[in-house]
Amino acid sequence: MSEDYTKVFTDDSILVNRLRTLLKEATIDSKIRDRVESGRLAGFGVPINSIELFVLNTDLEMAKPIIEQYKEKINS
Repeated sequence: MSEDYTKVFTDDSILVNRLRTLLKEATIDSKIRDRVESGRLAGFGVPINSIELFVLNTDLEMAKPIIEQYKEKINS
């Protein structure tokens, strides 16, 4: 992953994709690194919650409140 992105969240695909949708609604660019699928294709396993979400460094400050609110919601 380029140094232009910062990892902001790691979990299973459902939670990561929901957060990505929330960020997209706020016009914040993000990328997903799916270690589960990569591991499956390479022939080894990884924990199912190994999906990572990255946000552009330029959008990081704008994304932080959305990410924190989402974390609070899923942990309540």
